[in-house]
Amino acid sequence: MSGPARVLITGATGAIGSALALEYARAGAALILQGRQPEAMADLARRCQAQGARVETCLLDLRDHDALLAWLGRVCAAGAPDLVIVNAGVNTHVGPAGEPEPWAAVEALLEVNLKAAMRVVQAILPAMRARGSGQIALLSSLAAYFGLPVTPTYCATKAGLKAYGEALRGGLAAEGIKVNVIMPGYVKSPMCDDMPGPKPFAWQPARAARVIRRGLARDRARISFPFPLNWGSWWLAVLPAPISIRIVRWLGYGR
Repeated sequence: MSGPARVLITGATGAIGSALALEYARAGAALILQGRQPEAMADLARRCQAQGARVETCLLDLRDHDALLAWLGRVCAAGAPDLVIVNAGVNTHVGPAGEPEPWAAVEALLEVNLKAAMRVVQAILPAMRARGSGQIALLSSLAAYFGLPVTPTYCATKAGLKAYGEALRGGLAAEGIKVNVIMPGYVKSPMCDDMPGPKPFAWQPARAARVIRRGLARDRARISFPFPLNWGSWWLAVLPAPISIRIVRWLGYGR
């Protein structure tokens, strides 16, 4: 399996992040992995090394922008990564009777899912521009197409990330820098299990990672899955809002 030689992944100790690390781990590859769980990171590093990859790990909270920028500065001092997968994310949801999401959780989502993701991109871009090449993948969600009443802030951050990635793709293509938006449906993980509402067509993380790797290799603008959930989610954005809201409630995502 060929591919980029130097890959940076944020949120590498999560379900999709760890599956992506293992998907890119091979002889000759250098993985730069960020996460917050020491034991999970140590285990992931060992597994990637067993597949022949060189592994560099960093344990930090992405909300600590000073530590984040210092780490990325050290990474770029050795040369820009070939591929940066901005994968880290968290979630929250409304209460069982529709109570608003806790404000502290809302702020954490905005910090991790959107602001930190944009920070990573801005910190990496100068080195990629200087080299004249690179690839940045942003992990959005099918929830970016139409907001679900049970997870309003999560949907808002993923919609913002989708728009940000699409804007960057158009702006950076002439400089040799590829930007891709990844839009998964439900991928089995503790975070997925904690989300309210039905979870149709849920995939295992390894399957999602394979599809993401193939989509990035082909430089697809949007890597969305699974069918037909991605097709249906797209239609929610196209249909008149009253109809989409009615469909979402009928499917079990509202009161």
